[in-house]
Amino acid sequence: MDTSINLEGWTCPLPLRDYPNIVMGHGGGGKLSAELVEHLFLPAFNNEHLEDLGDAAVVELPGGRIAMSTDSFVIRPRIFPGGDIGELAVNGTVNDVAMTGATPLYVSVAMILEEGMPIDELAAISRSMAKAADQAGVQLVTGDTKVVDRGHGDGVYINTTGLGVLRDGVDIRPQNAEPGDAILVNGTIGDHGMAIMSVREGLEFETTIESDTAALNHLVASLLDAEIDIKAMRDPTRGGLAATLNEFAVAAQAGIVVEERLLPVKREVASACEMLGMDPFYVANEGKMVVVVPADQADKALDVMRSHQLGTDAALIGEIVASHPGVVVAKTAIGATRVVDTQVGEQLPRIC
Repeated sequence: MDTSINLEGWTCPLPLRDYPNIVMGHGGGGKLSAELVEHLFLPAFNNEHLEDLGDAAVVELPGGRIAMSTDSFVIRPRIFPGGDIGELAVNGTVNDVAMTGATPLYVSVAMILEEGMPIDELAAISRSMAKAADQAGVQLVTGDTKVVDRGHGDGVYINTTGLGVLRDGVDIRPQNAEPGDAILVNGTIGDHGMAIMSVREGLEFETTIESDTAALNHLVASLLDAEIDIKAMRDPTRGGLAATLNEFAVAAQAGIVVEERLLPVKREVASACEMLGMDPFYVANEGKMVVVVPADQADKALDVMRSHQLGTDAALIGEIVASHPGVVVAKTAIGATRVVDTQVGEQLPRIC
């Protein structure tokens, strides 16, 4: 892959972001989210376990290392093609723990219910959570319930916390990525975000766009069992693939080059993005992971992924490079290049 790119004269002007109050973009996984964490939460809570700013923290205990993650789910609509808020909550938390290389074991669940929430719908969501936990091989072991006044909760909000254990010697974090490493994805991007948006906007296609929500821990275990040297790994949820790649580039202090023509995108997803003026790079996913491995292990890693039902469309999409550290660029189908920056806010609010 030819990575000779001249960035001389390129600029990325920063917009004014002096917000005295919280706006929707603060929850979008982009620059506003990062600034909120960096300038408000980190100074208040700073400790060694927060330094990596991963989706899960790795903590040393007397008996070994555990990974711990917490997440909240406020998606609208609560039920969508391919899943619902309950299934999404379990899968999302399992995936955050799995991206450290840990084996997820236990999940806690807290629900904030709005007065007037139909009991039948809540029962269906609970069954979805139980089914997702069973498929992922985790147990829902504790929880909490609160009820808020009608008009103050949008039906149900769900908070989950996951715990998992790490294998000896596993150390997966973006700082480990280095020039020459290959970047892989396990399948098509943008499915979840466009499934939600197609429902909101009433879009119809030849086939229904369904969310890709799925638990990835078994796929991760397959890669580790095959002794793949995973350098870095993330599930590209809010902010999409672009946010994840920029996180890798900044943490590794290296550049990233992606070939747009190699990105796996379903035709109907690409069509929906084009109709709505969106870029698949920035659309959320809930059953995908981005994996960085040494170049000489890329083919083996792809073979392992493609042998799993959640990796049949796995693809090599780019590489880590020494030039333009901290910057992600995409090479287009016509041979041009463009910077793929992190968005300030988000394209799609309330996506997970």
